[in-house]
Amino acid sequence: MSTTRPYSPGDRGPEPGGASGASEGGVPGTGESEGGGVSAVMGAPVPASAGASASSSAGQAAAPAAPGPVSEGEGGRQVRVLSFEDASGVVPLARDFTREALYAWGWLPSATADQRAAAEDVLLVVSELVTNACLHAEGPDELRIAFERKVIRLEVSDRGDGQPAPRTPHRAGRPGGHGMFIVQRLCLDWGVLRTPGVAGKRVWAELGAPG
Repeated sequence: MSTTRPYSPGDRGPEPGGASGASEGGVPGTGESEGGGVSAVMGAPVPASAGASASSSAGQAAAPAAPGPVSEGEGGRQVRVLSFEDASGVVPLARDFTREALYAWGWLPSATADQRAAAEDVLLVVSELVTNACLHAEGPDELRIAFERKVIRLEVSDRGDGQPAPRTPHRAGRPGGHGMFIVQRLCLDWGVLRTPGVAGKRVWAELGAPG
């Protein structure tokens, strides 16, 4: 895999295995892709939830009715994967799927303000990564969420060739270019993974649990 990191990494240092940070001019999480239906990978189909609002608060959302697809990894690592094939409303769909994982892993319901803020940060970063894929890469292919040792790793794959990058210098009042700036500010680390000879990329980001 090859990666590029034109910007300084986050607090967790370089990605094991050669990953490096980069970013794409993201925008606030409002994008959608055309199609219908959704399929889940590595488990049973995800409960239908594409119509849920993307602006639901992590601290106020009700617990999901059923768990999503789960894969147990080494050392207690847990992974959930959502395919966006033929899906519509991908941003709220991704948020619902992520919220379901947060309940399963104990990040929700929130007992403290710090826990609520951490869960909301995860949902916001998911929104930004998926929206960025919608606007700059013809939509996302897959969302992968992994939880291990109090760190959540998010990966959104797409078939785009663009290189994510936060707008520099960042100006809060200027339209566009805020999505990857938000990701950069909220995450411990983030970057882009590519496989030589294979179209597309995976944009990843890692966030830590409070305390």
